[in-house]
Amino acid sequence: MAKIPRIPVREQDPQIRAKNFKEVCLGYTDEEAMLEARRCLNCKKPACMTACPVSVKIPYFVAAVAKGDFAEAARVIAIDSSLPAICGRVCPQENQCEGSCVLGVKGDSLSIGKLERFVADWCRENNVSVATKAPANGKKVAVVGSGPGGLACASDLAKMGYDVTIFEVLHKAGGVLTYGIPEFRLPKDTVVAHEIENVKKLGVKIETNVVVGRTLTIDDMFEKEGFDAVFIGSGAGLPKFMDIPGENLNGVVSANEFLTRSNLMKAYEAGSRTPIYVGNKVCVVGGGNVAMDAARTALRLGAEVTVVYRRTEKELPARAEEVHHAKEEGVKFQLLTNPVEVVGDEKGWVTGLKCEQMELGEPDASGRRSPVAVPDSHFTVDADVVIMALGTAPNPLIAQTTKGLEKNRKGGIQADENGVTTREGVFAGGDAVSGAATVILAMGAGRKAAAAIDEYLKNKKK
Repeated sequence: MAKIPRIPVREQDPQIRAKNFKEVCLGYTDEEAMLEARRCLNCKKPACMTACPVSVKIPYFVAAVAKGDFAEAARVIAIDSSLPAICGRVCPQENQCEGSCVLGVKGDSLSIGKLERFVADWCRENNVSVATKAPANGKKVAVVGSGPGGLACASDLAKMGYDVTIFEVLHKAGGVLTYGIPEFRLPKDTVVAHEIENVKKLGVKIETNVVVGRTLTIDDMFEKEGFDAVFIGSGAGLPKFMDIPGENLNGVVSANEFLTRSNLMKAYEAGSRTPIYVGNKVCVVGGGNVAMDAARTALRLGAEVTVVYRRTEKELPARAEEVHHAKEEGVKFQLLTNPVEVVGDEKGWVTGLKCEQMELGEPDASGRRSPVAVPDSHFTVDADVVIMALGTAPNPLIAQTTKGLEKNRKGGIQADENGVTTREGVFAGGDAVSGAATVILAMGAGRKAAAAIDEYLKNKKK
């Protein structure tokens, strides 16, 4: 059989999409998806499955797509993932399933993420539901946070027959899916809202505007609300800063706040009641996916944008696709550059970012080469807004207000690989434990915790 080249995915033209918030990637047609799926080698030991944090049965759903049986493909995916349209869009597939694909050894790996997205979108567009659940078992579980970890945990528990209630601090469900990832990567009113609705179809209840640790404590959940177990998937929403001079100037903002204003509060819409000030020139400090999201959002809001990162492009932690899209849209990259001071005027507004040139030295503990400052190499990048995209840490409120719940060295909740914490009946996972990571890793942690909760409650003495 002739070798089929990887089927490219249609995208908005860079010059057009840089001025709107519509989705960049337009996805596959039926025919394109089937043709791409036929590239799968159906390996006897599929490494792609092993590399998937939620263990989606990839070869089986791909085989169904190849035959044109999209409903069967959706059924296979639904066994392990409740958020396929989201995962298909934002997972770092190149480091996971696609990175382990045998086709990638001598050519292009199978486009697994785009195929998963296709199946999920097909279900939504054709009103096909594959949600199934077990009969009620009479036990109640509370889930704190409606982000990817909380949604994954709640879905699995609901499928097992548990009565599940999610408590969300914001006025909209979705966590980082709603407030963190921009509309042009992850549409809110279609994709995110639909997948949350699918979770609710399993019987999961979602209560918004609940600050766990204030309006309701973990102890309240057990003693007053009658829950049998609790999963904490509250994420990591506490922004980090560099602790350099000038960070308190007007015009310095965390990427977390910047993106929340845009994504959750729709600041990009004309006549928004919560607009964002972007000025004319924006510097984004950082090189991860959040930095790319902030940079591309600022660009669409009309600013000239420069990403400042202290290592080379090779070490950029952001997905290759996001970096590629940012460059296509006109985002500039100032690499091997480390900020040392935010410069301002006499009125307290940002005028620039003082930096020093870096060079790569010896590898650090993670294997990445450590950046070292070049002596006498200071220079200033013009900017009237500086966005700090340096990662986030877990909010300490829940740990502080829950007896017997210990924190780990990262400031997150102490939990083992199955989500078991130091407090009986309380489980935790995702960014609330590890600090900021990926959507799919949070989902994997949520699934592991759901299995551990099920085992705990089945073995618990009545």
